[in-house]
Formats: sequence, structure tokens, C-alpha cells
Amino acid sequence: MSLTATSLTDLIPAPRAVEGPYRTPFVLGTGTALAAATGTEGVARWLRTTLGSALGRELPPGVAGAAHTITLRIDPSLEPEAYRLSVASGVEIVGGTAAGVFWGAQTLRQLLGPDAYRRACVDPEAWRGIAHQVIEDGPRFPWRGLMFDVSRHFLPKDDVLRYLDLLAAHKLNVFHFHLTDDQGWRIEIKRYPKLTDIGAWRARTKYGHRASELWDERPHGGYYTQDDIREIVAYATERHISVVPEIDIPGHSQAAIAAYPELGNTDVIDTTTLSVWDNWGINPNVLAPTDNTLRFYEGVFEELLGLFPAAVSPFIHVGGDECLKDQWKASPAAQARIKELGLADEDELQSWFIRHFDTWLADRGRRLIGWDEILEGGLAPGAAVSSWRGYAGGIAAAEAGHDVVMCPEQHVYLDHRQHGGAQEPMPIGYVRTLEDVYRFEPVPPALSPEAAAHILGTQANVWTEVMQDRSRVDYQVFPRLAAFAEVAWSALPAPAERDFADFERRMTAHYKRLDALGVDYRPPGGPLPWQKRPGVIGRPIEGAPPNV
Repeated sequence: MSLTATSLTDLIPAPRAVEGPYRTPFVLGTGTALAAATGTEGVARWLRTTLGSALGRELPPGVAGAAHTITLRIDPSLEPEAYRLSVASGVEIVGGTAAGVFWGAQTLRQLLGPDAYRRACVDPEAWRGIAHQVIEDGPRFPWRGLMFDVSRHFLPKDDVLRYLDLLAAHKLNVFHFHLTDDQGWRIEIKRYPKLTDIGAWRARTKYGHRASELWDERPHGGYYTQDDIREIVAYATERHISVVPEIDIPGHSQAAIAAYPELGNTDVIDTTTLSVWDNWGINPNVLAPTDNTLRFYEGVFEELLGLFPAAVSPFIHVGGDECLKDQWKASPAAQARIKELGLADEDELQSWFIRHFDTWLADRGRRLIGWDEILEGGLAPGAAVSSWRGYAGGIAAAEAGHDVVMCPEQHVYLDHRQHGGAQEPMPIGYVRTLEDVYRFEPVPPALSPEAAAHILGTQANVWTEVMQDRSRVDYQVFPRLAAFAEVAWSALPAPAERDFADFERRMTAHYKRLDALGVDYRPPGGPLPWQKRPGVIGRPIEGAPPNV
């Protein structure tokens, strides 16, 4: 028989406190049972289908607290996502809610070794032991997220579901779903079928950075049907992951305008000539600030709210970033709207646009969140901010009493390159190594305690201009997402005091988990031959990123 077990010190993210481990092991054998108290049935189902399949264990129903039994229960005295994992003659996972129990189950999975991450059992006779111990754990932040851009390059539904599993394995609990942009509209809206009939497809795609002379001449596109979305939402819900759908307005909207030209500034350009954009960068074609546009997007959001229930998606993201104002400045209709509303300028016109949907969403029990440009011209009272251009927007928003998700591009944009070497595929942005991400601090020390309380948490962002498929996404995201997950979950010391050497040591075990999951991560020694993209221009930025 082979021995399969994982050292406690290999856990990622690192837990709050551990008692033990002691030498006597609990063995997950063929007779191990599973007892699920009220409220934990979903976690039990996940354990049977995931761990049971991977390790060849049926985990039949058992008696709570008995030997050779995994017991799941809820203790409301714990924090909602906190858990206590106790290993003795049996295993008990107690959580403040079912979510806490689920995160405890993720820790149990790590303790059982990399085979627990496979889809089927490779060694039914393996001796799977866990040392006696007690782990007390819980997250630092309630918002621990990943933003996934499926507009620039579409990823099929199964790839999205796979990433939800990868988030869950790292105790990340927010999936920010970037569904629309200039390069493609990715969600079916039944009342506006041309959004996907036309807006989901582009004739060709720039290959590499926009300065590249290379093109992929194949048409590209795809979208999720409403049943696909329902499946994604249900899958996330089972894994205690909130979904934040993003419909980008009023900029980043050429795909929508290509489908419905009346949405654009028709008094400035002939919008009927526009197609879904095939290039990257900031696009000048933005939505017209008309009543027709408002009614159109109210219809979009009405269907969106039906697909993303409030319990799973309390926040709705409206983008609001990189909205060039040139067309509004040249548009008689836009200027008349500014005058009619008594606004000072085009920035205030965008603020009016965002405020309209803040009120509309609030009336329906949802909260608006947008990129930090929504601060310009005045922010709607209940709106939250994704601070992406640096810390400054998040600091201003938090000091003004707005909730903030910190995701500064200089630190946690995972499309940015991982190494300064010439072999990095399509190198974009600053070098952000595994250690750089591990030393990221979401809460600026200058914030007052009152303002710091408005930092909901943090997320890493994955923009896919230079990620054409799942393998390229894997390479950019991993292993850095593991470092980010520990930043978001664990109570780490100040960045300079963090023990990166220990984290790197723990990653040795974690790479084996990622291998079992089939993740095409960047190896520590650099890209494998098939991961390179020689001759494809990127946009590397030299030097350390500014701390803004």
C-alpha cells in the first residue's frame, strides 16, 4: 500500500491557528462514513462527488461524532465563513454557516494529498491518513475575488465552471464575470437577439498587442445562453461563490452599438458602419446619453436580474471605465442633454448616466459597483468602487464612505507578465512575480480606521486580450492566484515581513495539486517550450510600478 498524506504546513492559504499535529493518524478508509447536520447537505454532496470520486470512497451516511466518520455541522457562534476542523478518531468540520463548512472541506481536501484533486481514483488501495489536529480558521476579507474577462476572448461554459472549481479550491468566493465589451457581447438577452446574433462575433482578432502587425484571420466569438448562465450561477452557488455580472456602460460598448446602431452617437458618426471591434485599446465609440439608450439597458438589466438572483449576486457591475468623451463633446444631442440637466460637463454627464442605474438597481434590491472612473463627476450615494487604476480611487471612495474592492492594476492584474525574461509569451505590463503578488497589501496604511472598514476586500483581474484559450489563461493566472488567495484569506503581517520563503516551500506541494487539476501554470523555472509565443509583440513596461 502507498502512503498518501499532506503535511499541515503545506496548506494554502495559511490557516489562523493550529493545534498539533500529533502522530496518531485518522485514516480515510473504505468504511469511512459522512454525517451531515441540517444546513450542510450541499457540502456533503460536494464531498461525496468530489473527494469520494477522487479517492475511491463512497462516504455513506453515518452517525454524527462517531469514529471513522466525517461530521459536518453549523455553529452560529462562529463567524459566517469561519470553520474549525478537528481530526481525532473521526473528522469534524464546524462552520459558522454552510460556507464555513465548505471552506473547511477544502482544507480537508488539501490534507488528503494531491490525489484528492483528481476526477477519478488512481490508487484505491492507498492508505490515506491525516494526523490528529485542530485547525481554527476564517478569512480576513469577505470579498475575495477573481475578475474573468470572457469578452476579449470567449471561453466556453465548461472552462468557466472549471474556474469556479479553481476559485473554490483556493477559498476565493467572488466571481466577477466581465460579459460585455467592444470585442464581444457574451450573454443572451431575449428581447434584444441581435446582441448575440451580431454582437457576439468578430471577423478577426489582433494577435498580440495592438502594435503587433499580426492578425488571427479566423472569426471569433461565442456567448452563453440563458440556461448556460443559470447553470453557471447554480454551480457557483453550490460552491459558496457570489457572481458579479458586468455589463459595461457607457464606454466599451461597440459590440452593442454594432448590433443596435441607434445606441451610438448617430449625430457624430454613421454608427451603421461599425462592427464588433477586432483590436485592443480604448475605443471612442460610446453610448449616446439618450432616453432610448436608458430604456434599452433597463431591459438588459431586467433580464440580467432574473438570471442572477439577489442571494447570489447582490452587486451588479456597470463598468464605467475608460469612457472617452470626444463624441459627447461633438454631439449636439449630448450637449443638449448636458444643458437640459444643468450639468457642468461631460464627466457629470457620465455621472448622471451611472446614477440613473444606481437608482434603478437600488429600487430592485441590488447594489451598483463600477470601476473607479465612476468617481468622476460625483458618485451615487450607494455605489461601490472597484479601484483598478491604483489605490487612489479606492482611498477617495472609502474616505467618502463608499465600499471598495481593491484591485490595483500595478499589483493584481494577472495579464501582466510574471518575469522580465525574453521568453515570456506576449509580455504585457509590469513584471509581477509570485513574490510581488504575495506582498500585495489591499488596505493602504494611510487609511483611517473608519475608511478601512469600507474595504470589502480584494480581487485579481484577468483581462484576456493576449489569452486566446484556457491554457494561456492558466499560464497567466497560476501560480500567482495561489499567492493572491493567501493575501485575501490569511491574516498576514506587513508586506516586507511576510515569509515568502515559507510560502514558496508550501507551493512545492501546491504545484502537485495544480498538476492533478490539469492547470497549465507557469513553472518556477520559466515557460515550457509550448508555452512560449516567439515573435509576437507584447507591451512590456520596465521598472517597478508606481504606488499610486
